[in-house]
Amino acid sequence: MTVAADIERPETTPVSLSDSAARRISKILSKETEGAMLRISVEGGGCSGFQYTYELVTTRADDDLVLEKDGATVLIDSVSLPYMEGSVIDFVDDLMGQAFKIENPNATASCGCGTSFSM
Repeated sequence: MTVAADIERPETTPVSLSDSAARRISKILSKETEGAMLRISVEGGGCSGFQYTYELVTTRADDDLVLEKDGATVLIDSVSLPYMEGSVIDFVDDLMGQAFKIENPNATASCGCGTSFSM
């Protein structure tokens, strides 16, 4: 189980991946076609106003933020990036289950499911 104190927040990247998230994403991508990447986007909707969406893709846009760590490649589009600035993408495995969790300093509230937030 990863706790917030274990997550490094590098100064040079507007969004970062924890080690546990990188390991899990790498494992998922290893079972996909060559060149697969995880795209994380922010869309309107969800319980709190905005929600994160996750999609496996094989193409990237020129203006995507590309995060690469330990075999994991994550894309964040330029429209979603301002909503995620300073966030840490983590993967938690606890008694409630396994899930990706985004620690977003811009979110003023989030729902219990962890995929919806407000600003």
